Amino acid sequence: MQNLILASSSSYRKALLERLQIRFTCVSPDLDERALNNESAQNQAIRLASEKAQAVAQAFPEATVIGSDQVAELCFVGSKNHSPRVLGKPGNHQRAVEQLSAQSGQLVKFYTAVTVLKQGVPHSALGITEVKFRNLSSAEIEAYLKADTPYDCAGSFKAESLGVSLFESVKSDDPSALIGLPLIKLSQLLRDLNISAG
Repeated sequence: MQNLILASSSSYRKALLERLQIRFTCVSPDLDERALNNESAQNQAIRLASEKAQAVAQAFPEATVIGSDQVAELCFVGSKNHSPRVLGKPGNHQRAVEQLSAQSGQLVKFYTAVTVLKQGVPHSALGITEVKFRNLSSAEIEAYLKADTPYDCAGSFKAESLGVSLFESVKSDDPSALIGLPLIKLSQLLRDLNISAG
């Protein structure tokens, strides 16, 4: 029997992995998730997915460990006055209002990385999702936040819930990636390692 661990305390990632109908346990990695100096959003996601898997594997060296991380980047398409900026979890209502106001009418890229660490060897993949937000009024933002309270979600929305109503369009080759775990890519990594899903 394969000993599989999801290196996460996220209820969203746990629910996603449960879709694959494989047995696993969850262990929270103790990790500083801040970006490094001059680190791109994409590289931050890739690094943190790997570091989460490695942190848990140190305590459970016989296990196969799945680490995942998502970093959101507000792109300000068509604006020469703004550089792209990383969006973290808002944590409270006011910061969520600020995030959604900034995202109104803008493009946000979500980099969702996954690493499967087996016998000390990492196997990784990256999903990129582009979300175009529609123009949002202050009243719409307030109503949405009261309904979904997405204060623990990067970008201040829950795509699996009412958050989808904030979008103009979504471009992705893996719809689960936006929620926090790219299941299509993860399923391929697990198959490559002879770990059956489903």
